[in-house]
Amino acid sequence: MYSYTRATSAFPSIFRTLFHTCCNNNKDVRFYSCASQLLSSATRRSAVSSNSSCASQCASATVQRGLVGNFGLSTHWSATSSNVLKPKNPFWNRTSAQYLRTCCVLSKTMNLSDVLGGLEKFAPTSLAEGWDNVGLLVEPTPPHQVQTVFLTNDLTEEVLSEAIQARADFILSYHPPIFSGLKRLTMASTKERIIVKAIEKRIAIFSPHTSYDAVRGGVNDWLAEGLGPGKVDPLKHSTSSGGSTHKLEYQEKRSAPFYLPPDLIASGVKKDKIEIGTMLMFHCTVNCSEKGLASFMEAVEDYPVIKKSITITKFEKLQIPGTGSGRICKLDNPTSIVKMVELVKTHLKLQYVQLALGSNKSKESEVQSVAICAGSGASVLSGVQADVYLTGEMSHHDILAAVARGTSVIVCNHSNTERGYLPVLKSKLDVIFEGRLNIVVSQIDADPLNVV
Repeated sequence: MYSYTRATSAFPSIFRTLFHTCCNNNKDVRFYSCASQLLSSATRRSAVSSNSSCASQCASATVQRGLVGNFGLSTHWSATSSNVLKPKNPFWNRTSAQYLRTCCVLSKTMNLSDVLGGLEKFAPTSLAEGWDNVGLLVEPTPPHQVQTVFLTNDLTEEVLSEAIQARADFILSYHPPIFSGLKRLTMASTKERIIVKAIEKRIAIFSPHTSYDAVRGGVNDWLAEGLGPGKVDPLKHSTSSGGSTHKLEYQEKRSAPFYLPPDLIASGVKKDKIEIGTMLMFHCTVNCSEKGLASFMEAVEDYPVIKKSITITKFEKLQIPGTGSGRICKLDNPTSIVKMVELVKTHLKLQYVQLALGSNKSKESEVQSVAICAGSGASVLSGVQADVYLTGEMSHHDILAAVARGTSVIVCNHSNTERGYLPVLKSKLDVIFEGRLNIVVSQIDADPLNVV
């Protein structure tokens, strides 16, 4: 990488303005390196020409090709000399203040890895259900810079066309467009066509799905907000999946130490001197993961004395506060079922919902507790004690079972309990990424079912 002083000292003033502004507004080290080398190259090219107009055009072309090629900057920002004005390339025909404003716009991109890192901090994909398929599903060949993030609940072909029109580099689709295995990528099915088109257009696809249901401040918490003030807790808490899961204790002779497997070395081992009869021993303690435990037990097979002394203690997983499957909301101000229905319709902006009254209940029956599950709620809500279930869909027999227990059920259609969260998510992502990304919510995405 060129040093900052040496890289800029030889630049014409107009190039120095661009370089300083781009690097100050883009913390990407690769951007700094690329910009410095490109502008140095541009300056060298301009120096060998006696014609200033030709030199400026040559330099600007170098800058344009490099920045467009490496950072995806649109070609309508192409550069021409301030001395040679061309209507199609107005970039250099600007005041210093305009340079600064334009360069700030050009630098509003992020590495794909940085975008993924920000999303992971908001809602770790480890929070998702085991059966789910979450995370990065389509990755363009690197380097991939992201300027526009497109949010949708379902990624259909029509929504993909909308994303392409919006010049999206990254699609966050709440539902994963790849769920079951794909054996080929052809034009034969909708799912395959979506993936092929995204790859062709160099659009990354990410799906959070049930990790956004589980996270504090996610989809289920958003649903609970529409019911009025109350105490909200997960129906089933998420637990911490990182770190150590077991404590291993064993004894070894001081004269014949046992060497830990490579994947346990970083965990470290605590050794306390003990005496057993006339033998000098170490009492050893090491914390490890499930994988580390398996490695240890395999490695100790050839050490029968150590194997005989092993004691294994399994750690209890710690609950993550406010995080987990579904929600149970205990209302501060109990209301009637009919008023609860109106609250739901208002919050979800729906004209109609479906209601199944619990056994021996009427529309005026009091509601003190509501169990919530966005999307399909049968498995999460099964057996939960609550006055009302609020979900997107449940099977006929699951509704009958709930009604028989005296629980009323409000069903809103699957994605109607999820899609309204997207504008909330947009606001959260604007904060997470400090306004560096253009975040767009789909206007086409909609639940496929309508009441007619």
